[in-house]
Amino acid sequence: MNELWFFVCVFFYLGCVLLLYKLFGKNGLFAFSIFGTLLGNIAVCKCVDLFGASTTCGNVLYASTFLITDILSEKYGKKEATKAVKYSFSIMLIWLIGTQLILQFTPNGNDYINDSLQVVFGLAPRITFASLVGYVCSQNIDVFLYHKIWSKSGGSEKKLWLRNNGSTLISQAIDTVLFTTLAFWGTYPLDVFISILVTTYVFKAVVALFDTPFIYIARKIKPMSEKATNSQEKCD
Repeated sequence: MNELWFFVCVFFYLGCVLLLYKLFGKNGLFAFSIFGTLLGNIAVCKCVDLFGASTTCGNVLYASTFLITDILSEKYGKKEATKAVKYSFSIMLIWLIGTQLILQFTPNGNDYINDSLQVVFGLAPRITFASLVGYVCSQNIDVFLYHKIWSKSGGSEKKLWLRNNGSTLISQAIDTVLFTTLAFWGTYPLDVFISILVTTYVFKAVVALFDTPFIYIARKIKPMSEKATNSQEKCD
């Protein structure tokens, strides 16, 4: 059933990006970017088999954040896309410190969850550090490449697929190498590590290709929150 759940997650998370954008505009995209990076840091700790290969559960969530920076780049420019990266980075850093503070408390005799928290949050420093490095590098490269391709090919809707896929596929390759190496090198046997490295990129690439129609839809979406703001400005 893992393969089925993979495709369910792809359409669910990408669909949520569009829904939040429709309801809340840029703020909805910022919120999902933060959500995706945080939950992705937890989901990546779970190793699963997909199509006969070892990978992690965080791929779809993390890959969906690239759709967000592409939407922001397409409709609002480089500054807004970079802002999403800064927001997510800041919250991840606070989350890392916060999880480690939780572990410092001594549980009482009624506690039953501390051991589980130790397992999950105990991995947080290495996972989150790897995620921070990979995220900042790859997302900034994604934004840079998106606008570089834009400047070379023009900003027409016909070339939207090129801007979206070209920037995402390259930046996600960089992210995969950085994150997987920093997070899992020495944790798994070499053959499993290589499998995770390769399949992580493959599955992220699949999500990148699947998100192409979603960015075309996003280009046509007029967020409700922005309509309300425009109406209020007219009234004022």
